[in-house]
Amino acid sequence: MTSTAQAPRITPPRITPARVANSEWIKLRSLRSTVWLLAASVAAVVGLGLLFAVVALLHLEAGNGLGSVNPAMISLYGVYLAQLTYGVLGVLLITGEYATGMIRATLTAVPARLPVLWAKLAAFAAVAVVTAVAALLVSMLAGQAILSAKHSGASLADPGVLRAMIGAGLYLTVTGLLGIALGFIVRSSAGAIVTLFGIMLVLPVLGDVLPSSIASHIVPYLPSNAGMAVMQVHPGAGTLAPWAGFALFVGYTAAAVVAAALLLRRRDA
Repeated sequence: MTSTAQAPRITPPRITPARVANSEWIKLRSLRSTVWLLAASVAAVVGLGLLFAVVALLHLEAGNGLGSVNPAMISLYGVYLAQLTYGVLGVLLITGEYATGMIRATLTAVPARLPVLWAKLAAFAAVAVVTAVAALLVSMLAGQAILSAKHSGASLADPGVLRAMIGAGLYLTVTGLLGIALGFIVRSSAGAIVTLFGIMLVLPVLGDVLPSSIASHIVPYLPSNAGMAVMQVHPGAGTLAPWAGFALFVGYTAAAVVAAALLLRRRDA
């Protein structure tokens, strides 16, 4: 009498948040666009910070002074460009998967879907906050060293300077998270990037053309204006308090993430 041996059953690995996060981390660091956009972001922060510091030094040497510009803010001017590169990176992390069809494999492997969103947000946030704060620190130290030649540099120990620098890094990070949310919502690179630019750049311009009696009640609460309040060393009149403005910006982003989560659950890949 013969007997047939049964093949051992292969149990697929259990899906855990840690494994999903590790998968998203591998995808994040293996994408060429991630490297290039992060490099462009660091170059924007450091390069523009040093450029404006040199220009400010030339003004000082010419005896023109800095006017009402805080020296520390000169080293943070690169944020105005870097917000776009961080935001675009967040968008492309998602829309790239939709364009190649990889999102179907991802969601097949993780049928619950939402862990994918949380893992992408966490992986991006970890990378973004480290690179942004490090670049801003270099820009701040180097830029203020240049200005100190005319005894006009600021120190991290000065009131509001350290908070403004760290707040700028957090602002860039949350901008990228907003890009991720828009990527899931729109699912098109061009559409999501245009939407991001409209929110971050066009809305403030439109707000500035409103009558002053109306603008004062709207402009400070726009997403980018509210978020950038945290990077103001000495907040001026008509702006939100630093952390209150940043909290409002986080609230806008959280609302976009909730919308992305709902659509991710309900729509086909």
